[in-house]
Amino acid sequence: MDIVCLGLNHQTAPVQIRELFAVSESRLGEEAARICKVEGIEESVVLSTCNRTEYYAAVEDCGMASDHLRSFMQAHAGESLRAEHLYEKNRVEAARHLCRVVSGIDSMVLGETEIFGQVKKAYQAALKSGTTSRSLNKLFQKAFGIGKKVRTRTGIQEGQTSVGSVAVDLAEKIFGHLRNSRVMVIGAGEMSRTTARSLLSRGARSIFVTNRSSERAEELAEELDGEAVRFDDWQGVLKEVDVVISSTGAPHAVMDRSHVEAVRRQRRYRPLFLIDIAVPRDIEPEVGEIEEVYLYDIDTLKEIALEAKGQREEQIKLCESIIDQELVESGLFNRE
Repeated sequence: MDIVCLGLNHQTAPVQIRELFAVSESRLGEEAARICKVEGIEESVVLSTCNRTEYYAAVEDCGMASDHLRSFMQAHAGESLRAEHLYEKNRVEAARHLCRVVSGIDSMVLGETEIFGQVKKAYQAALKSGTTSRSLNKLFQKAFGIGKKVRTRTGIQEGQTSVGSVAVDLAEKIFGHLRNSRVMVIGAGEMSRTTARSLLSRGARSIFVTNRSSERAEELAEELDGEAVRFDDWQGVLKEVDVVISSTGAPHAVMDRSHVEAVRRQRRYRPLFLIDIAVPRDIEPEVGEIEEVYLYDIDTLKEIALEAKGQREEQIKLCESIIDQELVESGLFNRE
């Protein structure tokens, strides 16, 4: 059985294309089952994060299976999906790519900590759905072991290691400092938690947390010594805050131009900094056209992340050497 990985990420496709393929955590198993129905695919795991969607498959024929999978993706996205948006990895290259992803060296934020858990959840969802067997089980279990070794033997996790922390860096650059700032976090997931912690460490005075699940909003607010806001009431808080970080799992935008226009006068036209780190995007792009509003989406964070990546090239080389050595010793692809 051969291994194929077909995907798109922050390096190959803009956010407006990536969001077409975003899969919520609750639907990962269901999507893996759909992929297994594509001709030529025997096993599958679907990984979907704010920066990538990837399909891992165990197949008899790499060429035939990848052609069918490309057709599946094209049918889903239509003409907006172009060949250059996709990348394909086969056999040992697919295994190497998965290890790079798990280790955090293929991430927009080098060494990011969230991706390890995201890949585990994707694998567990596929396992629960019955879409994995010997080939992918062996591959993913080995990749988790290699990823752990890379993170413990290198300094890849030094510095900013989450999309949220880079977003806060951007806010600080624009405002000069975040001391005494008032912040609203929309969404109560792990991304929101790490972002909120970064904001507090930079001197944010108060944090409001809102989420469709009031219980989760209250839990996160208590943890951060902040204030929970009912999801239906977040617009009322918008007139008070300086920064909004949005990271929900909603399939559509939760904030549009009318929400901000309605509170501009009450805000006395003070600058409003919006960071949308959700995929699909939470905030409609038109909001950024308002004069005093500064809107940045996930792709805007690339510049800061690339600066950090350039400074740690030696660490990347060390990580890659560990991955290559471990794959050779694993014997997974001795026939290559």
